[in-house]
Amino acid sequence: MTALERPDHFAAVRLHDADLIGGESNKVRYHYELQVEPESDSLCRILNLFALQCLLPQGVQMQQQADLLRVDIAIDGLSWHRAQLIAEKMRNLICVCEVVLRTALLNGDDRGKIQQRF
Repeated sequence: MTALERPDHFAAVRLHDADLIGGESNKVRYHYELQVEPESDSLCRILNLFALQCLLPQGVQMQQQADLLRVDIAIDGLSWHRAQLIAEKMRNLICVCEVVLRTALLNGDDRGKIQQRF
């Protein structure tokens, strides 16, 4: 029996949705702002970085601006360390030109601040 045939395969993952790396309280929403080359598979490559870790973003928005795509992704429940690793992996994709990682508190601080530029 393979791991995918086990009935509890995805149930076990759901028990650990909150990121335990770093021991943070995870009351932060991370916003990834990307500038991406307009290729047909760009969005799939970016979202695959979340899918490989069984993560589901709260929101994804994409808009074409001139010769680039602007992609905004919001996700909760990550530690700062994991959010940073995902941003670095995004920047390593050949189609991604720039990644800006912002944070906002889940209690209503919508504005956020720039934490890091990749």
